[in-house]
Amino acid sequence: MKVAQLLHAQGYSLQGNRKTEEGNDHPDRDAQFRYINTQVKWTLEKGAPVISVDTKKKELVGNYANRGRQWRPEKEPVKVQGHDFPGPDVPRAYPYGVYDIERNRGFVNVGTDHDTAEFAVASIRGWWRYEGQSLYPDVKALLITADGGGSNGSRLRLWKLELQALADDTGLCISVCHFPPGTSKWNKIEHRLFSFISSNWRGEPLRDYETIVHLISRTTTAKGLKVTCRLDRQKYPTGRKVTDKEMRRVNLERHEFHGDWNYTIRPRSS
Repeated sequence: MKVAQLLHAQGYSLQGNRKTEEGNDHPDRDAQFRYINTQVKWTLEKGAPVISVDTKKKELVGNYANRGRQWRPEKEPVKVQGHDFPGPDVPRAYPYGVYDIERNRGFVNVGTDHDTAEFAVASIRGWWRYEGQSLYPDVKALLITADGGGSNGSRLRLWKLELQALADDTGLCISVCHFPPGTSKWNKIEHRLFSFISSNWRGEPLRDYETIVHLISRTTTAKGLKVTCRLDRQKYPTGRKVTDKEMRRVNLERHEFHGDWNYTIRPRSS
């Protein structure tokens, strides 16, 4: 007790960790942020859609504890399993989100297999099919802002190959701007969609896929966020290799500034 008092007198206090560091800053970090902002503003001024995409943290499906608390009758907590270290046979959910920045709308594709680049683009395709093409019937361009890693990583060949197929099918010129390494928290989908989904289902066991879809779909905010959610039971096998020949067929134009992070994939002529 005396030690604690002495420490307080010296300006010390008990503190937990705070997540702020995500690795070393890239020298072009701020310049890339400015470039993304310019591209977003320019695209919106043309009336074309800008979407922020990412995969939310995968979730265990079953009667497992979920962080947070909810209002319930006194001394009647929801009973869940006493451990959450299940084997590979326990199902997982992979919520891939598409956030429409201009319209404040979210689209979440809940996968049941693997979080691959094929799954990521299939989710974007689902958004375009179910919402995008009706909301933006006359546009010919789409801007995607995404993290630099994960299933939509800037170095993934399969991500670009699948985007090429999407461009061919929709006739859209698809531009992509990736956030620099270690800056995923600045992706708008994180604090405009995913954070509200987490708040909405806090303390609620995700017992089955239908529960997950229902909880995501009913997520709203005071600023009018609307969320559509669908379940995707397709198989997305891992280990798909993209050959040099396949990559040469991708109609990819690198932007002058950091072409590894910023590029446009145009539809191929038939």
